[in-house]
Amino acid sequence: MSEDGLPPLRDVIAQHDLRADKKFGQNFILDLNLTRRIARTAGDISSCDVIEIGPGPGGLTRGLLMEGARKVFVIEADKRFLPALAKIAAHYPGRLEIVQGDALEMPPESLTDQPYRVVSNLPYNVATPLLTGWLQAAWRDATWQPQFLSMTLMFQKEVAQRIVAQHGEKAYGRLAVLARWLTHADLVFDVDRQVFVPPPKVTSAIVQLTPRATPLADAHPKTLQNLTAAAFGQRRKMLRASLKQICLEPQDLLARAGIEETARAEEISVEAFCKLARLLDGAPS
Repeated sequence: MSEDGLPPLRDVIAQHDLRADKKFGQNFILDLNLTRRIARTAGDISSCDVIEIGPGPGGLTRGLLMEGARKVFVIEADKRFLPALAKIAAHYPGRLEIVQGDALEMPPESLTDQPYRVVSNLPYNVATPLLTGWLQAAWRDATWQPQFLSMTLMFQKEVAQRIVAQHGEKAYGRLAVLARWLTHADLVFDVDRQVFVPPPKVTSAIVQLTPRATPLADAHPKTLQNLTAAAFGQRRKMLRASLKQICLEPQDLLARAGIEETARAEEISVEAFCKLARLLDGAPS
């Protein structure tokens, strides 16, 4: 038995004949020391709900429960894992709720009306749309009203770097603008590929996102989304060219924002993008 009184995860996988399925972007972490470290990184999980996406055989789930999570909600799309997860739930009565389904169709707020933390080794194939969906869903009545206390998420390291990138860096793009506009985002530590079963081809990394009380600068979410889509959709072009698809007079818009018309998207700070968005809302388009 493992230190939590449950069978080792390798035994669980063998007992239930659980193999990673590429369709679900699955890679399992079997080291409970690592999953407990991830759980501790999330902060105080004893006084809030915790939401985990894609628990698989339950390595991170067990780490969260061992570190004192008050209640964990797991969303698992793959029915094969439900019996193994049910045994964890029986071992921790009242502290684990299992939901079978697609996390892209289940916003966290549909599971709990309490403040929550998201802690997940996200399936690689849906990691980015999950994050952007959660951030966009926190806008209610055109107001930033995040219910989440933090998100502690594992991504491919390349994606993690895109989330935390600063303007001027190669990885800086739409994802960084969105994340930095609404949260404090930090890359906490790398996770070697060899800790997974099966090992992926790339290194992973843990990103911690904590919501800002208010966005970094004023902007309408939809306008900023359209602006960054245009700017980074043709990132090799100067902004005077890439913004033509959303603005009749991009050179005038850039001049009013105090931005060189020869600038490219990766050179523009989050605050400057927000200023462009505010001006765009009042400009002909």
